[in-house]
Amino acid sequence: MTVVVLRRGDLLVGTFTAMGGPCEVLFENCNEASARRLCDLAAAEVLRIERKFSRYRDDSAVGAINAAGGAPVRIDDETARLLDLAAQCHALSGGRFDVTSGILRRVWKFDGSDRLPSRGRVKALLPLIGWEKVAWHNPVITLPAGMEIDLGGLGKEYAADRAADLLAAAAPAAALVNLGGDLRATGPRSDGAAWRVGVEDPGREDHAERILEMKTGGLATSGDARRYLLRGGVRYGHLLNPRTGWPVRDAPRAVTVAAPTCTEAGVLATLAMLHGRDAEAFLDGQGVTWWCHR
Repeated sequence: MTVVVLRRGDLLVGTFTAMGGPCEVLFENCNEASARRLCDLAAAEVLRIERKFSRYRDDSAVGAINAAGGAPVRIDDETARLLDLAAQCHALSGGRFDVTSGILRRVWKFDGSDRLPSRGRVKALLPLIGWEKVAWHNPVITLPAGMEIDLGGLGKEYAADRAADLLAAAAPAAALVNLGGDLRATGPRSDGAAWRVGVEDPGREDHAERILEMKTGGLATSGDARRYLLRGGVRYGHLLNPRTGWPVRDAPRAVTVAAPTCTEAGVLATLAMLHGRDAEAFLDGQGVTWWCHR
């Protein structure tokens, strides 16, 4: 992994690519050598998590579970914590959040085209979806043969938190971790001011709809700005209903949530999207600050 450190105004910014997109860590009151060392630390942790939980790697923790062919698999503590979180999200969402629904990527390609899969192809995958079919008794998971789990809905936010925790332990100065729009600040800037963060307008690529300020904690956005299909004037976002296999109806274009951690912010933003027309009502009950774009 290549890490590049550049000066941006009064900040030093370390950049690298991971988890399918650009990542950066912002530092102030830091010389270039220290910024590089700290960014290397953060990047290594993000890469470790990407490799460990990738659904595309046979040697990953997720790959081992998916390749077990119905046999029980004993997993490590870190993977167990993420599966516990996945189970909590499934319960909190009434089954809308389901880490077994990633198998639908076999028929859905959200590339901006108008190519919808046939209803028959989607229906054929539904028997392979359903967290309630999984036997999860920490630390052993038994996944029915043919089913898969996909922790992609949690991984990037978790990586942002892990990287931020390492930076907070390694350096006295605050930093801002930004993994493709999922953010975690370890504290306010040296003068007590907040970090200023632009939230992209889902209708105008690379244009900030609003500027938010955050001193600490996490900020995450879920939306359909880049992953969607468009046919007959209807926009099909990439968040899928695991019961039907089709995109969630009447979902917002984007939801942004501020929470104590990036993982919490990301989970709540995704769950809100999965609630479709009831997204705002769901967010009102969560005790967090949020923004919704219809």
